[in-house]
Amino acid sequence: MELYNTLALLLVLAAAFGYINHRFLRLPSTIGLMVLALVSSLLAIGLGRLGVPWVLTASKLVRGIDFHTILMQVMLSFLLFAGAIHVDVRTLGRERGAVAAMATVGTLLSTIIVATAVYVVLPLLYQPVDFIYCLLFGALISPTDPIAVLGILKEARIDKSLEIKIVGESLFNDGIAVVVFVSLFQIAEFGAERATAAVIGELFLREAVGGIALGVALGYAAFWALRTIDHYQVEVLITLALVMGGTALAAALHTSGPLAIVVAGLIVGDKGRSLGMSDLTREYLDKFWEILDEILNAVLFVLIGLEMLVLDINRTVLLVGTLAIGITLVARLVSVALPLSVLRRYYHFDRPTLRVLTWGGLRGGISVALALSLPDSMPRDLIVGITYVVVIFSIIVQGLTIGPLVKRLGLSSPEPDPGH
Repeated sequence: MELYNTLALLLVLAAAFGYINHRFLRLPSTIGLMVLALVSSLLAIGLGRLGVPWVLTASKLVRGIDFHTILMQVMLSFLLFAGAIHVDVRTLGRERGAVAAMATVGTLLSTIIVATAVYVVLPLLYQPVDFIYCLLFGALISPTDPIAVLGILKEARIDKSLEIKIVGESLFNDGIAVVVFVSLFQIAEFGAERATAAVIGELFLREAVGGIALGVALGYAAFWALRTIDHYQVEVLITLALVMGGTALAAALHTSGPLAIVVAGLIVGDKGRSLGMSDLTREYLDKFWEILDEILNAVLFVLIGLEMLVLDINRTVLLVGTLAIGITLVARLVSVALPLSVLRRYYHFDRPTLRVLTWGGLRGGISVALALSLPDSMPRDLIVGITYVVVIFSIIVQGLTIGPLVKRLGLSSPEPDPGH
């Protein structure tokens, strides 16, 4: 019953905040929901100190939520598939070099830059931390979050070529980040001698390459099934089974579930929607995944806001987190500029593009989930607090200003013709 009460609380708050935001605030949906959840959490903290019983009960419910499990093992695959089926695969193919460079080299560069800077800064604030834990923080904060990116960029009206770079990178770089994070976690927990090059190489092959291969197999299997029938209820059910069954199979095979679902979603979105579905099926499929995407996004960003109830964010954490915001942005700038400079002859790359790629690299729930997965034997509270500060800034400040920035730099898509 406690699980039901928790889900009921999240859905009721998501619906209430969604109504308030749509009726009064009119912020982008994900940002509005999280702002309202944050404000509610701060009010609840104040009431909790006064001993208000229902606030203590709500805090207990939130404390009992396993954020890492809910996001990484349940919600993430649905959200990734919902985003991937609407990606223009042909445009993504033309930008594959830039996307691959940012998702791999860029993520590794950012991890090293963030870790080094944080390692230098923390002792100055009387918070010395071993370098391996700084690397863990760098690994979890460096990948851009596909959920935050997809939820906010669709309202920012970015030029399609630039949008596909940001979206494509965000869909793929979490696979690289997970390999890096898990490798560093093994070093932190068991020592460097247990994380040899052979072990890390095997982990990369199993997680990244294995996940992509599984996604190709799942995607084409679903495409074959969709092409051989014309019954929209069953076809929508097939896509739902693809996500749930594919995620479970990836976990059993110890491969990257997110990468598998992204690749499968791209195949279904490209070949399945154009060659394997009728217009009626395509309409119902789009509506189903759009609604599911909106519901899960609403719950996720409300949950991020409510986490404030159970996090210990003191003055020191706020100061370190503020410095980490600047460090993360500088690392993002360098990790985008260097790989794309090498590819300049193949891809359009100028200062306005660099600014948008840097500012549009949003961090979100994945970073929080990875931070929350750390054990208490590590400096977990400090890392979680810093991560939370960076994520909140990223989603609210960067998310609200990316649209105006794109427009000011002349990189926005033309307004749609209301007559069409």
